[in-house]
Amino acid sequence: MIQKNFSEFKEHPKLLLDKEHHIDITKLTSSSSPLHLMPPHCEDVQSKRSLTKVMFSDFIADSVVIPKENFELITWESRIPPYRRFVNIVSNYDDEMNFHHTENLLLKVHMIVEEAEGRHITNSKMLLQFKKIVDAMYQGYHVLDIIKNSILCKSRPEEQVSSANTISAPTCYVNPFRTSQSSTIRHDQLKSTLDSLETIVSSMTEFVYLLGGCERMSLRPYDTYLYFDNFMFGRQVEKQQVINILLQENLPPFAPTVLPIIGPSRVGKRTLVAHVCNNEIVRSHFSSILHLNGENIMKMECETFTERRDLVVVEFTADTDDDNWKKFYASCTNMGRGSKIIIVSRIEKISRFGTVRPIHLNSLSHEEYSYLFKVLAFGSTNPEEHPQLVSIANELTVLLGGSFITANVFADIFRKNQNVHLWLHVLKKFRNTVQKNFLEFREHPKLLLEKEHHIDITKLASSSSQLRLMPPHCEGYGSKRRLTKVMFSDLIADSVVVPKEDFELVAWESRISPYRRI
Repeated sequence: MIQKNFSEFKEHPKLLLDKEHHIDITKLTSSSSPLHLMPPHCEDVQSKRSLTKVMFSDFIADSVVIPKENFELITWESRIPPYRRFVNIVSNYDDEMNFHHTENLLLKVHMIVEEAEGRHITNSKMLLQFKKIVDAMYQGYHVLDIIKNSILCKSRPEEQVSSANTISAPTCYVNPFRTSQSSTIRHDQLKSTLDSLETIVSSMTEFVYLLGGCERMSLRPYDTYLYFDNFMFGRQVEKQQVINILLQENLPPFAPTVLPIIGPSRVGKRTLVAHVCNNEIVRSHFSSILHLNGENIMKMECETFTERRDLVVVEFTADTDDDNWKKFYASCTNMGRGSKIIIVSRIEKISRFGTVRPIHLNSLSHEEYSYLFKVLAFGSTNPEEHPQLVSIANELTVLLGGSFITANVFADIFRKNQNVHLWLHVLKKFRNTVQKNFLEFREHPKLLLEKEHHIDITKLASSSSQLRLMPPHCEGYGSKRRLTKVMFSDLIADSVVVPKEDFELVAWESRISPYRRI
């Protein structure tokens, strides 16, 4: 029991009770559900409390049946006047109680996360703590989703097919805490998540206190739109790290600081930089922000850079010669004191040009990605009111494999039409597409595109002729390509006639500057 409390709360049970903190006494008995002992109080023996009373000695000796509800544990009674006794209330946590307790803790954690997202955090240790808080929040939401949707019906919804064009929706939803299958797994997941959240909440006091001293950032309509439309999820820590480096003074001899941002294809590197560059503090700090293509840096004239404090963003799609970089960097010394250079690439070797430690972006965890997708897919609709759709969304996020582009496309379709039959139809088509590519190329479509390999989307488009999707590229709206353009969402929703010739599939369009599309 002592080890359990040290593991859970980092202190001896006596010290916890001294601090008016509950302790876990599950190990003191053979109870199958968690038991939490509240701090003791003293009362008259004649007290009329309605809770069941249990002697502590009987409790430890397993000579009494543990009540299913909360009960009072009598640790000591006086046999001489004044007749008093020490009583601890024991909270008999079952999974349903833990579930609601987890929901309440998540609400508190989410409140702190939203507040922190609106602050300029310069303390690196606070950023590490913030990352832990955010990770715990996403994990918590994910586990609650699993439990909410571990609902067993007579058959899976997508298998209830009455005809080629009709897919029945699930009609029976039962309390997941009253089903036996996987109950142990659910209990362990919930308990682990609750323990993690309780630990996070108990250690947030200093973080919240220091957060109050951080400058508040104004949130403009642009920032709000970019946050949702360009997937600024799970990148708040990295965004703050980039901003902090950009605002620091350069070290002697005061040459421009070079910050590499490295990560695989389509994990949000450009989006992160765009969000940083549109931050009000950053925009007011630099005289101008210049975006360059790494392959063309040698075409830049020295006169391009003035003595003003500028920010230069260079994107490399391929490695470059060290001499070329040295010449380019030498020309950047003409820039004013405090100027900075950000280099963006998926190539790890490019980080050798950095003068500070690189920031690495990886794919979002499944928990973050699942949360992101549901926010985009449901929009202003409350997912709690549509458990069937949530179940479909959860399965689709697994199939999507972490792809931002397809998440945006499918979420756009779902947000416009929150119909169970449509969602199931789209889910079935994408599952068939994933299976088709696994059979043909032995890999998930997302991984194939990352390797610049085409994928088969015939099943996704309900086409009678074979369709191969080439790896995506990014272009401006002014592109003069003559191929017919089709929106990816229209193709999936079967709301467009598939051209007989080659055509361009527009997966994503920016509605704000810089106007780009994939």
